[in-house]
Amino acid sequence: MIMSRIEAPRDEVTGNLVDRLLAGLPAEAVLTDPDVTASYANDMASFCPAGAPAVVVLPRTVEQVQHVLRTATELRVPVVPQGARTGLSGGANATDDCIVLSLTKMDRILEINPVDRIAVVEPGVINATLSRAVNEHGLYYPPDPSSWEMCTIGGNIGTASGGLCCVKYGVTAEYVLGLDVVLADGRLLSTGRRTAKGVAGYDLTRLFVGSEGSLGIVVKATLALRPQPPQQLVLAAEFASAAAACDAVCRIMEGGHVPSLLELMDRTTVKAVNAIADMGLPETTEALLLAAFDTPDPAADLAAVGALCEAAGATQVVPADDAAESELLLHARRLSLTALEAVRGVTMIDDVCVPRSRLGDLIEGVERIADKHQLTIGVVAHAGDGNTHPTVCFDAADPDESRRARESFDEIMALGLELGGTITGEHGVGVLKKEWLAREIGPVGVELQRQIKQVFDPLGLLNPGKLF
Repeated sequence: MIMSRIEAPRDEVTGNLVDRLLAGLPAEAVLTDPDVTASYANDMASFCPAGAPAVVVLPRTVEQVQHVLRTATELRVPVVPQGARTGLSGGANATDDCIVLSLTKMDRILEINPVDRIAVVEPGVINATLSRAVNEHGLYYPPDPSSWEMCTIGGNIGTASGGLCCVKYGVTAEYVLGLDVVLADGRLLSTGRRTAKGVAGYDLTRLFVGSEGSLGIVVKATLALRPQPPQQLVLAAEFASAAAACDAVCRIMEGGHVPSLLELMDRTTVKAVNAIADMGLPETTEALLLAAFDTPDPAADLAAVGALCEAAGATQVVPADDAAESELLLHARRLSLTALEAVRGVTMIDDVCVPRSRLGDLIEGVERIADKHQLTIGVVAHAGDGNTHPTVCFDAADPDESRRARESFDEIMALGLELGGTITGEHGVGVLKKEWLAREIGPVGVELQRQIKQVFDPLGLLNPGKLF
């Protein structure tokens, strides 16, 4: 409900805040109905506390975002920026009495330039919408999170998200050339460039990517594009053990191959996908490896990789005959997290990333952790870059099972660090992994990052309680 239509008594502080916001925003952009604002309180992460926002604001222009930040600074009100809230770390969770700044209405594609190979977009543009739009120009925007049909470019930038294609094309950070950012005090900062090259000054653009809205509010992004590659073909290889599948991954990468996708699904994940979609995936397998190539001759590349899989012990190797069959296999992979959620109703999705050479050690360790805590933990992985998603399935209504789920989640992160990895490859720190960020980067790292935060946000108003 719009504030101007509410006649119930209002808290004096909140009322003043809303009145100040309405001085520079249209009424329909300011939401205060508690039932409505509660729906903006959190993202998709489990075990992450969320507060009750005082107000939700949905700006459509840069000037409106600036007005919100100036008002917040003057009144000392925290601001929590949000995209589509598909995040998995609590990074978009509200704090009590904050302004939730939802950027989903800033959803225009401002420019697609085939000569410069760039797109200029607002933060609320859906990833899949951008991808399809640039495809019409013979171009390609590679970052493709599993939630690409829902997640926004602004959210992707905030968490430096990845996707299935990262093994060949890299993550979001590698495609952000420049940003327009509204700072905590309302000033507008432009970073980066729209040229193919540029090294002027500190790389502030890269600093904002992955900062989870804690340094400023992205209101425009200049993104690099690539020529659209040929249609990829996919190969599926079955293995009698996860270790054998991980050995195949090492052989593929050591052999100099550059797949456009190299994904792993363990037996728990395969069974879960079959249960919700009847995909006909081989449930006798212990691990299913999907490899794809978008080269001029993908069949030849798949044959070479198929031979390496067989050498590593694959029990069956099946290359797709065409694009339709390939897409069916990729659809099964994209269903993985949804399928695992259906196992027990709730999931905790980790995103520990380890060196490729230690991938097998991580998966074996997750199996031991699952046995120890008597839990179902499915593993799906961007195997080509060592980024795993151990997914803990549990019943949130069972306190003991919830406790064991949280303990197992923490043990998986500890295992990742022991193996020379990182606690998050693409989901971000948010609320869920604050303690673990400190363990990974150490006290000096934490001190310097807090000092950087102080420079950009001296009052600590932007997304408080996240990261540190």
